[in-house]
Amino acid sequence: MENKEDSCSKMNIAIIHPDLGIGGAERLIVDAAVELASHGHNVHIFTSHHDTSRCFEETLAGTFAVTVYGSFLPRHILYRFHAVCAYLRCIFVALCVLFKWPFFDVVLADQVSVVIPILKLKKSTKVVFYCHFPDLLLAKHNSLLRRIYRMPINFLEQLTTGMADLILVNSKFTASTFAATFKRLDSQGIRPAVLYPAVNVAQFNKPNAYKLNFLSINRFERKKNIDLAISAFAMLGSLDATLTIAGGFDQRLRENVDYLEQLKFLAEIKGVSNQVKFITSCPTAERNALLSDCLCVIYTPKDEHFGIVPLEAMAAHKPVIACNSGGPVETVKDGETGFLCDPTPQSFSLAMAKFLKDPSLAETMGSKARTHVSTTFSTKTFGDQLNQYLTSVVAKSKQDKRSKAE
Repeated sequence: MENKEDSCSKMNIAIIHPDLGIGGAERLIVDAAVELASHGHNVHIFTSHHDTSRCFEETLAGTFAVTVYGSFLPRHILYRFHAVCAYLRCIFVALCVLFKWPFFDVVLADQVSVVIPILKLKKSTKVVFYCHFPDLLLAKHNSLLRRIYRMPINFLEQLTTGMADLILVNSKFTASTFAATFKRLDSQGIRPAVLYPAVNVAQFNKPNAYKLNFLSINRFERKKNIDLAISAFAMLGSLDATLTIAGGFDQRLRENVDYLEQLKFLAEIKGVSNQVKFITSCPTAERNALLSDCLCVIYTPKDEHFGIVPLEAMAAHKPVIACNSGGPVETVKDGETGFLCDPTPQSFSLAMAKFLKDPSLAETMGSKARTHVSTTFSTKTFGDQLNQYLTSVVAKSKQDKRSKAE
């Protein structure tokens, strides 16, 4: 009798992702592709945008294929209708996969659930959906027109998400939010499983130094609350310390451009512009070098559904100062691998001051942080769990077919 692992030892796996740029969601998708390929599967990523000058290096290495469909479609219409455009782009990608490619055992989709019913038109294909966070909670509903605009989109999100053969989420925080948001799915017993994102621990060596530099890594988006890091740093009043703000930056996005200018202006009015350095879209090697030299990492988003940056920081032997809400509560051990703080400049500044007063604290906490991440959040652990989920979904499908045939 064949077991589940043998019956699904090598699968054809498609991954559909809206925009294969640089960010936490993209990092997870790339890690998924790399790890699934390492398990012997044929992996193919389909996306509507892949800029080879602004992407993770693994997408260019040839370990898995990357195919772009629909790059000609707009991302927005006069800086509006982003959600509709994202839906159209992903629908186009899904239709291309459906009609241009013969067969995939399983498709892993994330962010945009509207592709699920399209992919399931091929009865033999199973679909697993990774929900980073309910999109309807990320969207603005601050006017009547916005609420009317979002109404059909929000309805489709819940309807199509429930059509997946398996739903995965990135944290217990997101799982509880999922249940509270998609009440109809929860009442039907449709509940997601938690699959934590991971970090490649092996890419981070022991630190070069513990310079008096605080490091913030995030996309230049207002929801990332990066101004908190500048305000907290300014409260320190230290002339010896510096703050480096690095992260994903896309010139095509007005918010990225406007927020960067806003942050530069804030540093000026706080009187710390000479001590704050901004780095946009730094490659992996530069990011790792920044992590290797800094004192600790400042992670400012409030109610972040997971957050990959704290894992990367701890893997690089560096402690993390983060908000005491959302995903960091599940990844950062308060007082051991960093500090969890109220989302105020005063609270963050007090935590930062502890490392300036005793820089050796960063080394002690950093060592514990590395051990913590290696044990719980390695890419191998992530890959093994994801492989098990996909294998089980496909094996169950084959078992159901055999039962019906009998």
